[in-house]
Amino acid sequence: MTITSIVGNSAYTPIDRTTETTRTPSQSMDSEVFMSLLVTQLQNQDPSSPMDTNEMLAQTTQLAMMEKITEMTATNQENFSLQMRIAAAALIGQQVAYTASDGTEMTGTATAVSYAGPVPQVTVGDKTVALDTISGVTSVPATDAA
Repeated sequence: MTITSIVGNSAYTPIDRTTETTRTPSQSMDSEVFMSLLVTQLQNQDPSSPMDTNEMLAQTTQLAMMEKITEMTATNQENFSLQMRIAAAALIGQQVAYTASDGTEMTGTATAVSYAGPVPQVTVGDKTVALDTISGVTSVPATDAA
């Protein structure tokens, strides 16, 4: 009986073990993690004492509620951001009062709005003022062109 060596086989390719895949740990409990835990729990359950189906249903319901609450939070944040932008745009041409960085109350006419940061910036005269520092708004009286 002849034994042939597989070392000399040209189809043999060594496996490169130098590249490792790293997993970034998740900081939140999402549906993928929940389902992974549920499947692991089902695989490792005691056959003589299986998991209660009511408990599994309750966990699935809790997951669905958590996902909906997360969606609602994101929608509320988007709505708040949009409301700030609308409020800032409505100030253009209006007389606004604000507190300067040195603590003095200032007034001026809002001439422009920038949406570059998380809080809209309103240009009042030659100053840029954050929307949340504006403390009052009055309409500019119309001038008669006669």
